[in-house]
Amino acid sequence: MGELPNRKKIRLENYDYSSAGAYFITICTENRQKTLWNAVGADIIRLNCPPLSNEGKIVEKAILQIPDHYENVSVDKYCIMPDHVHLLLSFDASGRIISAPTLSNVVGSMKRWVSKQIGRPIWQKSFYEHSVRNQADYDEIWGYIENNPLKYCLQD
Repeated sequence: MGELPNRKKIRLENYDYSSAGAYFITICTENRQKTLWNAVGADIIRLNCPPLSNEGKIVEKAILQIPDHYENVSVDKYCIMPDHVHLLLSFDASGRIISAPTLSNVVGSMKRWVSKQIGRPIWQKSFYEHSVRNQADYDEIWGYIENNPLKYCLQD
């Protein structure tokens, strides 16, 4: 049997992903299946976009519970798209945390909980992350997350 190809490393080597700072995360559904929005109907909050499906509501519940499980992690902004999720998470170094969770711990736990609630895995392996560099970067990401659903809905 031939050797399997090496998977591309997507995390920075020697970077402490439990350190204080903000992170922009994108998590995609398996095979980019559009299961997180309903196909029909509208949501006043999201203008003419379809409302969240039952799976989307479970994802939203998981996102909102992150700070309940990790006292040093806050969800600053998020949006749930038909086939992916964007999160802007902040890790706070203050307080007395014996073992701070890593970004992978937080995202992995959320993905597992959602799949368990739905009754099957719904996510692609891994996730995209970007370490927010400064306030301008943070503001740009905030705007991107804020406008992404409307931009998607206005597509032809």
